[in-house]
Amino acid sequence: MNQQQETTPASREKMIIRTSIIGIFANLFLAAFKAAVGLLSHSIAIVLDAVNNLSDALSSVITIVGTKLAGKRPDKKHPLGYGRIEYLSAMVVAAIVLYAGITAGVESVRKLFEPETPDYSIVTLIVVGAAVIVKLILGRYVKSVGERVHSSALIASGSDASFDAVLSVATLACAILYLLVGVQLEAVVGVVISLVIIKAGVEMLAETLDDILGKRMEPEFLSEIRKTIHEDPDVQGVFDLILHSYGPDRIIGSVHVEVPDTLDAESIDQMERRIADQVFLKHGVLLTGIGIYAYNTKNDTVKEMRTAVTRIVMEHGNVLQMHGFYADTEKKTAAFDIIIDYGYEDRDDLYAHITQDIREAYPDWTFRITMDIDVL
Repeated sequence: MNQQQETTPASREKMIIRTSIIGIFANLFLAAFKAAVGLLSHSIAIVLDAVNNLSDALSSVITIVGTKLAGKRPDKKHPLGYGRIEYLSAMVVAAIVLYAGITAGVESVRKLFEPETPDYSIVTLIVVGAAVIVKLILGRYVKSVGERVHSSALIASGSDASFDAVLSVATLACAILYLLVGVQLEAVVGVVISLVIIKAGVEMLAETLDDILGKRMEPEFLSEIRKTIHEDPDVQGVFDLILHSYGPDRIIGSVHVEVPDTLDAESIDQMERRIADQVFLKHGVLLTGIGIYAYNTKNDTVKEMRTAVTRIVMEHGNVLQMHGFYADTEKKTAAFDIIIDYGYEDRDDLYAHITQDIREAYPDWTFRITMDIDVL
């Protein structure tokens, strides 16, 4: 996900547009040949394949438009840029795929009740076979570029092209079966193809919606950033790393770091600058906020208390982590955060139990216990 290391925004845009243009011409070429062959041979499955190629070409056009709009410079109204337009363009692509699947389904069902006898030839089989090869090569190429530049629209188009190749193989098998034994499965295959297309469209919509809502980042990516932050000599713990995506190449985040309570303001300022620079350099992430948890180092009683409180908290099931513990022995106040698994249904009830157990163990103390966000 570190795009700063791999490509610049300008080169990324060029790669997406170039790849999309290749996809447009390839799909238009395939659509023309499949449509001609399908109409001449009265094959609904081949005609539907041609329609699907047209929708793929349109998807590539939308990908280009979305990429160009997303690359607009930030302005006063949108200071973080227009990168999220790429997610909207991916959603439009998914809607086109879904519409193509529904249309294909309606036509295939109609053919079930009003069948036409197909008229295959060797030329037909050769054209469909060639289309399979072209689609496999195109799909692999588009998807690999999409993964390289982190374009969800290209990845979806590449996966769709590869899957189209599998569907074309089914169409080819249907044609061979008809020539060998005279069994006609055109409409049935058309229904299956339409269902597969609809499923792909729904999955693409769901994936894009996750991007717009803000989904959990890849655990490996988060771990790499935590490791980079932990490498700083003043950092004893890294917590609450939250990232926000404003487009594939614009990730902004915040984090809490635990440091010894002996650090002064100047040392903390220098540490924060080092962390921000390293995270941006290595991962392309802009840390706009670095919060501080102070770690008690001057009082052995507090150290023992921290260990005891940690044991009480972690004895409860579904607690993923406790962090940020700090105690003031003079005021007898302490604060810490806990993370409870989102998979546990009654998180509030568990939080109440933990709070009660801590207060019973330390009745003379005042605790501020924060139920943190599960971003692990």
